[in-house]
Amino acid sequence: MKIKDVLRERDRGFSFEFFPPKTAEARSKFMKVVHDIEQFNPLYVSVTYGAGGSTRDRTGNTIDWIQEETALTVMSHLTCIGQKRSSIEEVLKDLASKGVDNILALRGDPPRDVPGFDASAGELKYAKDLVDLIAGRDNFSIAVAVYPEGHFESPSIEKDMEYTKGKIDAGADFAITQMFFDNRYFYEFMDRAQKVGIDIPVFPGIMPVTDCRKIMEFANFCSATVPKSVRDAMTPLLDKPAEMRKLGVELAIRQCRDLIDNGVRYLHFYSMNRSEEVTAIITALDSV
Repeated sequence: MKIKDVLRERDRGFSFEFFPPKTAEARSKFMKVVHDIEQFNPLYVSVTYGAGGSTRDRTGNTIDWIQEETALTVMSHLTCIGQKRSSIEEVLKDLASKGVDNILALRGDPPRDVPGFDASAGELKYAKDLVDLIAGRDNFSIAVAVYPEGHFESPSIEKDMEYTKGKIDAGADFAITQMFFDNRYFYEFMDRAQKVGIDIPVFPGIMPVTDCRKIMEFANFCSATVPKSVRDAMTPLLDKPAEMRKLGVELAIRQCRDLIDNGVRYLHFYSMNRSEEVTAIITALDSV
């Protein structure tokens, strides 16, 4: 089912992102996580796709597993950096043959583990170009990524909004934000979006801070701000993983409640292929 149709039918709900397990042997453990999350009747679940097509086969296999064992609506990520148009069209045909109706269209970043990767060889330079290509097929619902603090490559927050509006106007049905840890960035982004006429649903991307070291690495890579209050609270727990996870869940519950109290109807969770934390968060939210 196309997610744009799901959103017409459901005016609130959750979605979840997974990444492909590295081995087929990990299927059982991965699918347990999927089934744990299935109980929350997600709007959809998404599966990441490595830059340069580096996880193409594993992404396809993961989608197959989910569709074989569940009735969940699935969205595949798709990146275009360094890729020929013909290669992207082949992926689109493959996804359509699997019954996948939804794509998160991303430029992607150069893969770090592919020696000699040539980003300049790609025929689609930006996410907007990929949205254009997918929209021309008329058989997918399309999502794009947006950046509450601005994409780290954008020269200014105003220019970032111009790029954002361009790829949305190319044919996106909804958007998902990069992770953020201070809701002020999301509210300011939504104000800017409204001023330029963006009116599609925007899912805030929630990343529970359950491993402060890893989160700081992610945040530094994509220029997302981790508030000093979070860093100060987490620092004494660096060698106490259970206490860190507990605090991370509490912070995420607080963040989500504030978003919901301010009229946000959809939440997207970066699950990191774990179910314990998101289960605790959603259970707490549903109890309010």
